[in-house]
Amino acid sequence: MMCDVTVIGEIYLDHVFSGFEDWPGSGEEIFTKQYACEPGGGAVTTACALSRLGRSVQLIGLVGEDQFAALEDRLASFAVATDFIGRTRERSGVTVSISTKKDRSFFTYRGVNEKLTQYLRENASLLDVAATAHHVHLAMPLAPEDGRVIVPALKKLGARVSIDVGHHVEWLEDERSLEIVRAVDYMMPNEREAMILAGTPEQYLERCRSIGVRHALVKLGSEGAKMLSDGIELRAIPPDVTTLDTTGAGDAFDAGFIDAVLSELPPKQWIEYGCICGALSTRAVGALEALPSRDEVEATRKENYVA
Repeated sequence: MMCDVTVIGEIYLDHVFSGFEDWPGSGEEIFTKQYACEPGGGAVTTACALSRLGRSVQLIGLVGEDQFAALEDRLASFAVATDFIGRTRERSGVTVSISTKKDRSFFTYRGVNEKLTQYLRENASLLDVAATAHHVHLAMPLAPEDGRVIVPALKKLGARVSIDVGHHVEWLEDERSLEIVRAVDYMMPNEREAMILAGTPEQYLERCRSIGVRHALVKLGSEGAKMLSDGIELRAIPPDVTTLDTTGAGDAFDAGFIDAVLSELPPKQWIEYGCICGALSTRAVGALEALPSRDEVEATRKENYVA
């Protein structure tokens, strides 16, 4: 099946708590009425966000057998294809997200996601399936030895490739991971991840430039995003929205960015669309509920970025 985007990555069951002013002190308990439980993780959020924007999307990942039916139903509501999601008897990944007005933190059990790379290795035809799309987005920490096989294979088959590994510290601290940064078309770290990779966001962008990365970007949360594109520095600031929960905002940014790339827009608009999607996704509790439509994105861009 030919589609616009294949997303390959880790799938979680998200428990999202938000509405807190701040973190409780040690031994304290605070309460909220804002809670959501739904499929999540970067792969799910980015896939659903792209579909909400009108892109045809298929998702490749692993999930526990007992969670598959609920996942399939939820993804069907976004028209995301689930034909190549593997099912096992092991436990699905679980994330607890705690969101304040300023930031969010995660507690995660990876579960069967730890075997995702093995699943890709043992089912080599999945790369052929993935590359039927114009763009492949990897929402996972891809080990260097696997990246040397998977990324070139996808690009040889004609796909453009992006990666968002999330907050996997061991991957970010491993110097060998720069091989993957250089090999993919777009690497999408947030500010903290860029700091682990290179010290500061600015040092990260400069390091990418020095190793030959054409389009190096970093997501800066409420401060927007910055990118070096063919040596030219670009910056975008997100629109003002009433934020309820920032869970998944970076993954929604990825979707807006990829959508703009597929639309063959100028690089400055890649990060503008990313900022819009990321900001609008924070209007409701959970990563999926407030993902914006194409009309919402275009209206917001016209109001905030078009003179």
